[in-house]
Amino acid sequence: MSITTAPTASSTETARTILDAAFPHGLGAFMDGKVVPGSGSTINLTSAATGEPFAGYADPGAEGANAILESSLRGAETWGRLNGFERAAILRNVSTVVAAHTEELAILEAGTTGKPIRDARAEAAKVAEMFGYYAGWADKLTGQTIPVPGPWHTYTERVPWGVVVAITPWNAPLFTAGWNSAAPLAAGNAVIIKPSEFTPATTVRLAQLAHDAGLPDGVFNVAAGLGQTVGATLTTDRRVGKISFIGSVPTGRRVAVAAAGAGIPALLELGGKSANIVFADADLERAADGAISAIFSGAGQSCVAGSRLLVERSVHARFVELVADRAARLRVGDPLDADTEVGPIITAPQFATVTSLIEAGMNDGGRRVTDPALPEALAGSGLAGGHWVMPTLLDGVTPANRLETTEVFGPVVGADAFDTESEAIARANNTNFGLAGAVWTSDISRAHHIAREVKAGTFWINSYKTIHVAVPFGGFGDSGHGRSSGPGVLDEYTQTKAVWVPTRAAGSPFPSLSY
Repeated sequence: MSITTAPTASSTETARTILDAAFPHGLGAFMDGKVVPGSGSTINLTSAATGEPFAGYADPGAEGANAILESSLRGAETWGRLNGFERAAILRNVSTVVAAHTEELAILEAGTTGKPIRDARAEAAKVAEMFGYYAGWADKLTGQTIPVPGPWHTYTERVPWGVVVAITPWNAPLFTAGWNSAAPLAAGNAVIIKPSEFTPATTVRLAQLAHDAGLPDGVFNVAAGLGQTVGATLTTDRRVGKISFIGSVPTGRRVAVAAAGAGIPALLELGGKSANIVFADADLERAADGAISAIFSGAGQSCVAGSRLLVERSVHARFVELVADRAARLRVGDPLDADTEVGPIITAPQFATVTSLIEAGMNDGGRRVTDPALPEALAGSGLAGGHWVMPTLLDGVTPANRLETTEVFGPVVGADAFDTESEAIARANNTNFGLAGAVWTSDISRAHHIAREVKAGTFWINSYKTIHVAVPFGGFGDSGHGRSSGPGVLDEYTQTKAVWVPTRAAGSPFPSLSY
């Protein structure tokens, strides 16, 4: 890719230029080490920053998906024949190559999705870290020797599934491609990433880099295409060993049902409606910074976003002011400007959802504290037609408000007051989701108590939104099941085989056969 520094304007022409530089022969699926054009209907890509289409590519359809799967089956055989030390060496090289291309990947991510370049740079670096971390596990997948009664030597082995299909979302395509490929590859599987049809570019480029770094043909393929064609084929083919899915609850349930019908197990990471709880004894300035990060980084397009702000009544009014003041100072604008802190909503359908839910929240009694108007520099530019939603704080979002339990997936936080610790816990748990949450307090005993009582797979104390590939991540309830990171995820991507070896000859099991 020839572009190594970010252009100064995120226009339709800029997005097209960035994509053409990455894929001079056109975008498509990635199979057997090369980009493969589809032959189906055209999928148009739209610039989040302008709202205008800038490129398109062809859907590979069910036939293309089948070809990709056959390639991956061959790749699984090749990859599975390597030992853990050989796989570890290749994955370390993938990490090195990705690290050397972080700026290129970040520009491609920002240009084609609207993610701020500052966020894209951090996420590209994290992807390199993911491959390095799981490279360290590839040669350490050991079994057990198990004592049993009788003359037996009994042991276990961890065996890869073969082909893992990972379905990733549009909000963080590069990050989730790394998150959902490094571990299954370390475990000896071939991987097919099915990215969102809206944001496939960085996933395809990541696969190219991984292949250049030494992954054999077919080991890391990308099925860029539509869910109803490519996705439907890959989630119901019994040759697939396991599926991982990141996305919305309704889609995740459809994927899980389809996969179960074909006898394919699925690992699900779904949505959230996380509570950020602030007590009066907290460091309120620090907590306000945390609340801003919790909901407005990534323009709120994050499953762990702290979209419910519960504040002890005695400091509620003051704290809302602190958050509103900070929200007003956030820099909203051109995703390719290094100073931009909040970008647009990535897809047009999600933009419509976010704006309608803000209206619903106000109709249900929420009071908008922040200004919805775009900055003058943005409103008067060629970016004015983009999917822009200003950081939004609604106060008085009670349990009766739709925003109490509805995931917005945008830069929208609903605040309300509470009086007692038990009330705060009950409010935090007043949702079918259970992905994340946080508490801010100087009382460490209270902090640990609330962390234990709130039903969430990840919980922060006096902080928010830090995650790392070495730590288990996943949710309770509607937020999914299974964990998608940490050492334990290697159990998700392997099957346990038990082997029995007699240590001395056994007699006949039937008296009539004894001599």
